[in-house]
Amino acid sequence: RDRSCDWSSDVCSSDLFDLLSSVVASSARGWRGSAAFNGDKTRQPEKMLVLYEFEACPFCRVVREVLCELDLDVLIYPCPVGGMRFRPDALDISGVSQFPLLLDPNTGDEILESAEIIDHLYKHYGDARRVSPRGLRRQLSISSSMAATAVRSIGRARGMNAKPSVAPEQVLELYSFESSPYSRPVRELLTEFEIPYILRNFAKSRWQEMGPPLVRSRWFPDAPITSANRLRLRELTGRSQVPYLIDANTGVAMFESADIMTYLATEYGR
Repeated sequence: RDRSCDWSSDVCSSDLFDLLSSVVASSARGWRGSAAFNGDKTRQPEKMLVLYEFEACPFCRVVREVLCELDLDVLIYPCPVGGMRFRPDALDISGVSQFPLLLDPNTGDEILESAEIIDHLYKHYGDARRVSPRGLRRQLSISSSMAATAVRSIGRARGMNAKPSVAPEQVLELYSFESSPYSRPVRELLTEFEIPYILRNFAKSRWQEMGPPLVRSRWFPDAPITSANRLRLRELTGRSQVPYLIDANTGVAMFESADIMTYLATEYGR
């Protein structure tokens, strides 16, 4: 059984409330960031996108959801409140301390404002006819994203404030999809430790993949896997499960959110 982690006392343990709040946070967003059903309209960039953001930010969340739904990998530079590792770089680039900030080396664009970032992603890598919601639809979208942040802030603001850590020499890799209740705590801790990582988005590309893995294995065992990252992880491990962390600094590669968080705390926490 996978477990989540409460970092409030520097001890990783099974925490039912943490898991439930992560489920409620995903529910508040209608489980956006679970599926990528438009693979035929997605164009992969030649050079990896770069995103300065932090996990708890409601505006960053809506951008991550679209990246997940377009099946796009992205290099994350976490910029939690009080962080000094990447926030100064973002300030130098944009001139303001505002997130999210997307850098697209394929087009040369540096974009603030979540709506404009989403428009850019659709235009260059997805269905160009789509745009970010505006007006009342945007207000409702941001409000539900704020509600998700509020749920995850009960007891402790997860994925928001910087914590002392040791910086890795090489970026880590994380296989995840945005709405995954088990992946979220890992992304939150990576944010708090200001650990840069390549986010390998793992969205479900077929309706047969929706729901728990048990459903797929029991009822749709022969359904083909079409997502590039799902195929890649299956080749690496023989499994389709997230979160999955790869740390080239130590040669460690592992499943299970609680185990990953214990590892991150031991290896990089101070």
